[in-house]
Amino acid sequence: MQSLSEMPNPLYFAGVILIWIVAPLIAFFICRIMIESIKYSDVNLKFNGRFWPFVGKILPGILLSAVTLGIYAPWFARDIHRFFINGTSLNDSNFEFKGEGGILFLIIFLGMVSPMILLSLLFAMLFSFMDQFNIYTLLHQVVVVIVIIPAVYLMYKWMIDIKYKDYQIRWRTTFINSCLKILFELLLGLITLGIYMPLAYLKLYRYFVERTVAVKKEGSSLNFGYELDTRKDFCYLWGQVLLIIITIGIYYPWAIAKIGKRVLSKTFVTSEIVS
Repeated sequence: MQSLSEMPNPLYFAGVILIWIVAPLIAFFICRIMIESIKYSDVNLKFNGRFWPFVGKILPGILLSAVTLGIYAPWFARDIHRFFINGTSLNDSNFEFKGEGGILFLIIFLGMVSPMILLSLLFAMLFSFMDQFNIYTLLHQVVVVIVIIPAVYLMYKWMIDIKYKDYQIRWRTTFINSCLKILFELLLGLITLGIYMPLAYLKLYRYFVERTVAVKKEGSSLNFGYELDTRKDFCYLWGQVLLIIITIGIYYPWAIAKIGKRVLSKTFVTSEIVS
């Protein structure tokens, strides 16, 4: 029987619950800053979402996700993503998110959860006779990251299914090439012990932004791009990371807002072309 000294500290659970509630609420203000930093033809996007309706989605979503052991999480993610997309407008016309929670559930369950469970069981059997737990853990994490890359690709592609007026905004990508690109950048990040990761993020962002198109039914389209300044952007991101470390995480919300604003403000849309 556990003694009182061995019982988990109630403050720990209170802290975890507080983080789960407070973090999404802070995300509201971070997302608003990032959205309104995007500009098209010298006109900034406008975010019309309100804080308290957002709270009304966050609290029930967290509760339902917890009660259903995560099963409801994809529909919760859909509702939050839809809240921000549908609450954004350009020239008084709103965007509309078209993704469905059921599709995201299949991507997460089949592409992430199932492989992670199977790999964990497989590695547990293969390494059950070894005492080198650190090697087991490292190999397991690397293999898991590689295996779930297709799911990560599909998940982000699911997020880019947006309608604006007569335009349908989507990725124009190929599955194999995109997964190989993600793998290459992640491996560079691992080889450099994480030093390269900020640049990997920026290069992946540019790669997919350049393959994002807004297509009209009659065939004309808009292409997107990102102005990457390798040295300056890399140093800026690492500067924000160091500030997070120095402040023991307190600076984190400001860092995310500043990074997001910088990256999105350098994202542009080309003039209309005919396909």
